[in-house]
Amino acid sequence: MTSDFPRLRAPEGDQYTALDFGTAFYDAIARDPGKLAVVDEAHAWDWATFGALAKRVAGTLTAQGHGRGARVAVLARNSAEYLALYAGILCAGACVVPLPVSATSQVLRGMLTDCGAALLFADSANAGLAAGLGAPEVVTLEDLPVWADADPQPDPTAPDPDDFFDLIYSSGTTGTPKGIIHDHRFRARQLMRMPRFGLDENARLLVSTPLYSNTTLVAALPVMAKGGTLVSMAKFDVTRFLELSEKHRITNAMLVPVQYMRIMAAPDFDRYDLSSYRAKTSTSAPLPAPLIRDILARWPGELYEIYGMTEGGLSTVLDARAQPDKLDTVGKPAEGCELRVIDEAGTELPAGAFGEIVGRGGPMMQGYLHAPEKTLEATWTSPEGIDFIRTGDMGRVDEDGFLHLLDRKKDMIISGGFNIYAADLERVLRDHPAVADVAVIAVPSPQWGETPLGLVVRRPGDLTGAEEILDWANARLGKTQRLSAVEFRTDLPRSAIGKIEKRVLRAPYWEER
Repeated sequence: MTSDFPRLRAPEGDQYTALDFGTAFYDAIARDPGKLAVVDEAHAWDWATFGALAKRVAGTLTAQGHGRGARVAVLARNSAEYLALYAGILCAGACVVPLPVSATSQVLRGMLTDCGAALLFADSANAGLAAGLGAPEVVTLEDLPVWADADPQPDPTAPDPDDFFDLIYSSGTTGTPKGIIHDHRFRARQLMRMPRFGLDENARLLVSTPLYSNTTLVAALPVMAKGGTLVSMAKFDVTRFLELSEKHRITNAMLVPVQYMRIMAAPDFDRYDLSSYRAKTSTSAPLPAPLIRDILARWPGELYEIYGMTEGGLSTVLDARAQPDKLDTVGKPAEGCELRVIDEAGTELPAGAFGEIVGRGGPMMQGYLHAPEKTLEATWTSPEGIDFIRTGDMGRVDEDGFLHLLDRKKDMIISGGFNIYAADLERVLRDHPAVADVAVIAVPSPQWGETPLGLVVRRPGDLTGAEEILDWANARLGKTQRLSAVEFRTDLPRSAIGKIEKRVLRAPYWEER
């Protein structure tokens, strides 16, 4: 089933036909059925067992009328059953709608209404919540082997490139987040690119971020399609992550910066054998340069930082070990991607200028489901008539073609008429030996309109005072950048995927006005 409005115009070409997920998945089952496919705390399934369940899911969905064009929702933590269900839905030709377990019942109900799913799967931890969401039918994920009682689907349903592959919703706390449409063209082009990071049939991938996040899917789907091994964590825990890495000789992990921060800070990190790692990837937010250097020094394998959006369009890659003098960037555009920089009026800016980053590439969403006006807002059309996706991020491209990110457009601080980028201030604060984590936000100022405030989490046991950190940072910042104050926090609010929620941090200061 395709979208009900004209989609964003992705670059031309039919390379998507080279890797259809269902065909690749069935080939992987047949190629090495005795190979370990999926591991979680309760199961260790070879490809024959894992594939048989996925094929039965596909057969049952098709027999019940939930095949091509249907939308099937899932509300669950990571598990072997969830991975089999995900594959089975796709092989039936249906669209997966992975719902965020972190969302409220009101938001989840809105997502279900928006996507029109007739069938909802939930694990035991979320079964009670799922039962009250109004779905026509709810199936408990632990009952999946019993529910999938139809004959295995002998062949995967062949998709049209415009068919919906999945619908990804953000984990918003208010309102109904936008449903991002990924079609089979989007995912196939992505699947073809990811093996360059070691995400192939030889990968043993540790999955520690939720399956409703595109961060997770970018890594997990290629490994499933190629016939590798996935080790699934229901919830991230530093010690358990290190234990599983050593036990299963993990080769790859896709993590977000806060996970790297916590792993590298573990007191016993160096006692674990991580020599099996070939490559690690990071996304969702920029990795601080000091953290990158620590990872490269103490954690075997390559480190790639990937900047992109769930909506697709732009993707940049930083090969951290090969490009040590560019650790303050997020790399260069990936193959087939193009980026430009525009001003407030939508006019393209010259090289080196600061502005909003827009991008295009093979993987580009069709648009936001049932929200054509939001799709238009997220689109910048070049003078040549080419569609680019607006990232909402501010930055510049240096003389070597590397992208320097500054801030989210909506998070930029305007103080006394000057634009202040929180990322610049946070970069300075992170260099202070007392600072473990930091966020800089705008707070009201009677003199300047708004002014930057540094919210700092100190390292365990550190007693450095706020004024000392403030004076240290301001001595290194420009006159118009200086922080008005530093306040301490025990932690910073983060989304389920690890992004600092600056909206939550700002709210108390502005609500008082």
